[in-house]
Amino acid sequence: MALIGYARVSTAEQDTALQTDALRKAGCERVFEDTVSGAKADRPGLAATLAYLRDGDVLVVWRLDRLGRSLPHLIETIGDLEARGVGFRSLTESIDTTTPGGRLVFHVFGALGQFECDLIRERTKAGLAAAAARGRKGGRKPVVSADKLQRAQEHIANGLNVREAAARLKIGKTALYAALQAAGSGDS
Repeated sequence: MALIGYARVSTAEQDTALQTDALRKAGCERVFEDTVSGAKADRPGLAATLAYLRDGDVLVVWRLDRLGRSLPHLIETIGDLEARGVGFRSLTESIDTTTPGGRLVFHVFGALGQFECDLIRERTKAGLAAAAARGRKGGRKPVVSADKLQRAQEHIANGLNVREAAARLKIGKTALYAALQAAGSGDS
């Protein structure tokens, strides 16, 4: 079992020394580093760390937020490690998935993350339903307004084809075809 450390700071002005010192003191034989915002998906040091880890190793971070961009991302990353037989340890939060208590704490975090996602989904659905009940629907406003549709129908009645009518009104022909079809006058 090898302890492998990962340290990250967000800007070049910051220094990883505090983290790397703590990781080495915890017994990490190798420490990978990144100087990049945690919100960025492309973190070369983390990619190298994950590629380096082998079955039985333990990934050690100074704090949870050094590893994950968000709680769901953190849970996914640690779940992937677990599936590969790699443990996880956070020094500041005292979480260690190589122990039963550490696995329990981490699974509680996972449940809380899923609960948060479910709440967001429910609030979004409730908000959409409330808006629909008030006569509002989501999405973009139609490009072809009632006025433009009427003018297009007049142009078409006067001999223009749909493409020409759309060009005169400065709208797309596909949008005009769809509006004409919805209005029941679409085969021109």
